[in-house]
Amino acid sequence: MRLIQNMSTIAEYPTPESSSKRIIKIAVIGGSGVGKTALVVRFLTRRFIGDYERNAGTLYSREVQVDGEQVAIQVQDTPGVHVVGNSLSCQDQVTHSIQWADAVVLVYSVTDCRSFELIGQLHQQLRASRPGAGVPVALLANKADLQHLRQVDPQQGLGLAARLGCPFYEVSASENYSQVHAAFRLLCTRLALPVPVPAPATSAEKRKSCLIPRPKSPNMQDLKRRFKQALSAKVRTATSV
Repeated sequence: MRLIQNMSTIAEYPTPESSSKRIIKIAVIGGSGVGKTALVVRFLTRRFIGDYERNAGTLYSREVQVDGEQVAIQVQDTPGVHVVGNSLSCQDQVTHSIQWADAVVLVYSVTDCRSFELIGQLHQQLRASRPGAGVPVALLANKADLQHLRQVDPQQGLGLAARLGCPFYEVSASENYSQVHAAFRLLCTRLALPVPVPAPATSAEKRKSCLIPRPKSPNMQDLKRRFKQALSAKVRTATSV
């Protein structure tokens, strides 16, 4: 796994010696202390590390197999966000990460109701930063193992995900790798799908599209009948006068 400290000076990746031809960029966004870094490291290395320094915005990258294809994954671990007055802290950094990413993971902690309430504002920021882009989103509720400290019920997370129109996972970065892997893999799989390219038109189809359709021949018997009806109507009108 490569660790890139400064996103603004990131070099192109994969490198020339890399075997990957495709890059998947994921931004992980959420409140302070929800476990974003733990989730990222858990996904990319399978390991859990309990203590981390305060995150200033770190970019991790690694090559993985997604459905048999070698893919380079870059995960942007953003600083923790909180509400300051009527706006969000680190708003410029969050906006930059959203605009950079192919997909976004929104994270809250089940032990912190404020981090849950923040998700709606973060989703609004996402839509404002990428209007009409249709960026894939996943909602993760972390620290599910801390049941004695729970403040947010699973049904609340499911309801929020339904309103946002995105998949929902309640996970524990400290106890279960498979849950974390499933959430990130869903986004990777969606993004790794090849973009369908329309098949070139055959020569027969091209000739057909260039032809001007011939108008149908008029029905002569029908025309004669209508002419006689119109003529008889004029005769009746003249007679009545």
